[in-house]
Amino acid sequence: MEKLTHQEEEIMLVIWKKKRGIIKDFLEQLPEPQPPYTTVASIVKNLEKKGFLSSEKIGNTYLYIPRITQTEYKKKFLSGIVKSYFSNSYKEMVTFFAHEQKLSEEDLRQIIEMIERGKS
Repeated sequence: MEKLTHQEEEIMLVIWKKKRGIIKDFLEQLPEPQPPYTTVASIVKNLEKKGFLSSEKIGNTYLYIPRITQTEYKKKFLSGIVKSYFSNSYKEMVTFFAHEQKLSEEDLRQIIEMIERGKS
């Protein structure tokens, strides 16, 4: 699966939140300054070509529906990052964030608790 560009991700976040819609629906949910309608339409068409969306013609417009969930995308994208940047080791990734002070001791405790609850 291809990684989304920043603009594609921004549009997909809106689509995942709305679950389905037409381009106008997505445009209205984007923060100001909103891109032109044609830009959003082009991005949506690219997302459809990449397999992230399917469309259904309704009258003169198209209804777009995600073909992949946000969770599925996160899993695949994160797996790629771990493989490419952390020698396929989640431990290395967590260690990196701890050293960069992006994870507090409390965060680490909570992670440990989640792991322990998952084992029981």
